[in-house]
Formats: sequence, structure tokens, C-alpha cells
Amino acid sequence: MNRFIGMIVKSEAGRDKGTFHVAVGADDRCVYICDGKERKLEKPKRKNVKHISPTEIRIELSEMTNRKLRRLITEFKTQNSGKADR
Repeated sequence: MNRFIGMIVKSEAGRDKGTFHVAVGADDRCVYICDGKERKLEKPKRKNVKHISPTEIRIELSEMTNRKLRRLITEFKTQNSGKADR
């Protein structure tokens, strides 16, 4: 599951379906995701691996803040607005 840590992922199920997050942790069958706004780095959301789809973008999590995380996800969405909706 460590392969997801640092990746930008898209939620495929649940209330947050269609939104982008960053995977900040993982255990056996779950990934912990944050977006810097609804889910802050201090309290990530636990999400089943089956309910996310990873992107090819990986980021460095050291010295990451909620503000930087929000900005990064916003930039990713604007750059990939056509590609990420698939």
C-alpha cells in the first residue's frame, strides 16, 4: 500500500466522489487522504483502496502544509481539466 503515498488520487465512491486528494498514509486495505480544506493533514480521511483511482503525479510530503496542498490540487485540476475527468 505504500505505493500510493504521495500520489494525487481521485475519489471514485462516497460523498467525495470525483474530487482529488493526496494520499498521505496507508495500511493493509485503506489509504489516508487529505485535500487541505475538508480533510486537513492533521485528520486525514480513511478510504478503501478500491474506491480511489491514482494519477501519475507524485508529490513530496515533507514540509507540506494545508495551504500548499490546496494550491497543488487546484493547479493539478486546472492543468488536467480535460484529462482527469475520464
